[in-house]
Amino acid sequence: MKKGRHEAIIELIRNNDIENQSELAYRLQEKGYEVTQATVSRDIQKLNLIKVKSNGKFKYAVVENVGDFEEKYIKIIIETVKSLDIAKNLLIVKTQSGMAMATAAALDGLVFDEIVGSLAGDDAIFIATKSDDSAMLLKNKLEVLMRKEI
Repeated sequence: MKKGRHEAIIELIRNNDIENQSELAYRLQEKGYEVTQATVSRDIQKLNLIKVKSNGKFKYAVVENVGDFEEKYIKIIIETVKSLDIAKNLLIVKTQSGMAMATAAALDGLVFDEIVGSLAGDDAIFIATKSDDSAMLLKNKLEVLMRKEI
């Protein structure tokens, strides 16, 4: 039942602009799944869904291939990143002192399409992205990645 519901959620997310949990719960109920908002909330976390900006609104999206990322890079990111901030099309990553270059190398190793280039100092990385939306998408992907258990 849960597997079928998860597949239905992914299908709904890919084919529709779903903006919130209530809408997702309603769409699942239309498909015959009896769900509560609490169930939908747990499913969203389990499926590593993120919110991305699209046409001025936020919608749910599926992070592709999270399981394919190399564990050593993920571990570096989890252990070193302190904060993520956005300034237009820049993502500023604050790290533990002396760890920005290692973290930037890990990010390069994971190959995110949103990244145009990066510059690392001692404890900060400036990442240029293709657009303001790309910066938000990258931030969301990194937040999901940082919740991952290794």
